[in-house]
Amino acid sequence: MAKVKKVYVCSECGHETSGWLGRCPSCEAWNSFSVVKEMPAKSSTVHAGSWLPSTSDGARTEVIDLSKIEVEEIRRLPTTIAELDRVLGGGIDPGSLILLGGDPGIGKSTLALEILGHIPEDEILYVSGEESETQIRMRCERLELGDKAIPLLTTTNFSIVEKIILELRPTFAVIDSIQTVYSDDLTAAPGSVSQVREAGMGFLRIAKSYGITILMTGHVTKEGAIAGPRVLEHMVDTVLYFEGERDSSLRILRCVKNRFFATDEIGIFEMTEKGLVSVDQATCLFLDGKPRNTPGSVITAILEGSRPLLLELQALTVASNYGSPIRMAQGIDRSRLIMLLAVAEKKTNLDFSTLDAYVNVTGGMRIRGTSADLAILAALLSSVRNEPLGLEAIVIGEVGLTGEVRSVSRISDYLEEAYRAGWKRFVVPASTRSRLRRFEKERDVRVYYVSELNEAFDLLFVKKG
Repeated sequence: MAKVKKVYVCSECGHETSGWLGRCPSCEAWNSFSVVKEMPAKSSTVHAGSWLPSTSDGARTEVIDLSKIEVEEIRRLPTTIAELDRVLGGGIDPGSLILLGGDPGIGKSTLALEILGHIPEDEILYVSGEESETQIRMRCERLELGDKAIPLLTTTNFSIVEKIILELRPTFAVIDSIQTVYSDDLTAAPGSVSQVREAGMGFLRIAKSYGITILMTGHVTKEGAIAGPRVLEHMVDTVLYFEGERDSSLRILRCVKNRFFATDEIGIFEMTEKGLVSVDQATCLFLDGKPRNTPGSVITAILEGSRPLLLELQALTVASNYGSPIRMAQGIDRSRLIMLLAVAEKKTNLDFSTLDAYVNVTGGMRIRGTSADLAILAALLSSVRNEPLGLEAIVIGEVGLTGEVRSVSRISDYLEEAYRAGWKRFVVPASTRSRLRRFEKERDVRVYYVSELNEAFDLLFVKKG
């Protein structure tokens, strides 16, 4: 009888040890190890840990001359879903392995089914381990795909899935979801670290060996990361995150890894009764309902990939009732907020040590760059003084530790998009004057250049009239 191997696996990162540990030495998570009993792997043409065909001794020994390998031009498969194609760089790469993660109910299965609806029926396969045939049929009716003959397989056994895929040889297959698939070679429960890793490696082998594009949906943990071993994200070609607020119909598709295209593009969708709808004109999408002449509210611009977006920053300052003031940030880095408050206190002689400060980016967006520094400080000062900005303008600029307003890359793209949205006044760093000279000359706009924090505040809070 084959001997069972017992190992302890971290549920957060997949680190393995022969004994239980209180803290994972890899990801430093506490109490994350669980015991897994693994049976020895059955004989296979694939050696452990790789999708490459193996030799009799379990390893490849042939050395290949890279310069003699002929490479054909990659023809991406367009999905005709505009925002998805934008994120993927024009379409789906053949033979790639894609991981789509997101919160429960965010729309992962809906997006996967809509992709299948835009690909010929003889080139697709939908594998579901979470929903019944009736539930999937109801979703098809809602998405107006009732007449689409989508091949469906409802199973969670990897051996069966592999057999059907190799029989049908589809161009594109969906696995919904990777956490439900299990392998008979392991005794661990479906969704465990070892099962997810084994299934992911199996789908990687199928994708690379037969040129079949596979999209796997995945659950996320309470921290927002895709559940399962971290190696799952390393082995796939593309990792997509589907984000959105529960009380909002907007959904953001963000690419965090892509071996075939840039990772700084986002796709914006709106969830409707008939499924996801691509949002092309998103410049002022996050300004709906913005109050006018309100203290603590400032408009800024950020760049997500090649797409400029206008966002509203809201700040609130109140007297602190505790010994240590509260610093709360939604949509920006909290440590960045603390640093900016220190700069403002040094340069404006305002005492923020007695005030609780709250900053929020409306619409659920998250600012990752530094182009909104000046707007954040302007919103905070507006709240402290309890008066709106005297100049209704787009505020852009990075703030350094000495209070200087520093340049922002591709600032002309910000202003061009804001101008098309109807804005004609801008407060920008003085170092960008030469780059914006042509923009000022050709447009009926007013650009204000500032080089220092106090100079920007004197301009923004000048009395109207």
